[in-house]
Amino acid sequence: MSNLSGKKLVIACGGTGGHLFPGIAIAEAWRKRGGEVLLLISEKQIDALATEGFDHLHFERMPAIAMPKKTSPKMFGFLSKFVKAFFKCKKLFKDYKADAVLGMGGFTSTAPLAAGKLLGKPTFIHEANAIPGRANLLNAKFADMVLVGFDFCAPRFEGSKTVVTGTPLRPSLIEKPTREEALEFLGLHPDRKTIMIMGGSQGAVRINELVAKSLPRFVEAGIQVLHITGPHDYEKMTEVFLANRQAGTVADFLNEVQYAYAVADLAICRAGASSSVELAYYGVPAILIPYPYAADDHQTANAAIFSAPGAAEMWKQSELSEDTFADQIIELMDDSLRLARMKATMQQLARPDSSNDVCDAIATKLV
Repeated sequence: MSNLSGKKLVIACGGTGGHLFPGIAIAEAWRKRGGEVLLLISEKQIDALATEGFDHLHFERMPAIAMPKKTSPKMFGFLSKFVKAFFKCKKLFKDYKADAVLGMGGFTSTAPLAAGKLLGKPTFIHEANAIPGRANLLNAKFADMVLVGFDFCAPRFEGSKTVVTGTPLRPSLIEKPTREEALEFLGLHPDRKTIMIMGGSQGAVRINELVAKSLPRFVEAGIQVLHITGPHDYEKMTEVFLANRQAGTVADFLNEVQYAYAVADLAICRAGASSSVELAYYGVPAILIPYPYAADDHQTANAAIFSAPGAAEMWKQSELSEDTFADQIIELMDDSLRLARMKATMQQLARPDSSNDVCDAIATKLV
């Protein structure tokens, strides 16, 4: 691994946990190798929550910019915000004396990449999903190199230099707690099988609805649930858990998600790229329910990477029924041999050193 002493990297990673957490992971790896990092995040609440505990990192807030359709009257507002962000980034990069710029995805990365390119800095994007969104297809035009999480994604960036690095794990996940430590931290019962349910950083309303109906059946089957609801449904789901007192525990957001992975016998979640690779690192068998309205249906492509070899099952949200949801999960939880096979396959898909692989790729462009 090359020494990055004194090299200053800007990482634009705001807007979603799927951009922010890998960005923080790369920042930590860059700093460990002697470099300096400035992270550009959005003004969203999720960014404020997710950056708690990282006081040693330098964050700069930028307005989140979503590009409307070309024919939308909102395009004028987008262009105005983009121009302001561009000039803010240009000044910021000059003052910071940035050596390189990395965008982790979304249109929030576009202005920083364009400013970096104009200033003659090496520019990079990271695409965590199996299918890139229109933001990163645009961002690739400003990038000297495209770093991808899955081999499947590389051909989508036709004409760009691509390197498969995997998607970095947030630093807090690297050290795996024991199951006993996780049970104590989360206040869960040591003798019950555990399902972790997580709908992504914003939550998943339909999954939450299904869980609410299924809790009595899980309690009856001796299964406890750790449910990370997202902020929208937290109060409602708290009432449901109080009504089913042996059901487990509920949280709106869990910064210490390593404990959730360490205790889970099965995960039920969306198929975001970051959560999928985290499940692989911890070897957690999963039921992946792709968000049906994701751009270009990229979560279905993500889920297929894990379901095809048998590490996970992919369930379509449109096919889920409150009458059968709990029974299907209980049936899987009772099949210990199948869960063991899924766990072993999940572990084979893990790429634990992705952060350093990203740093190595960027280092090749630095003088």
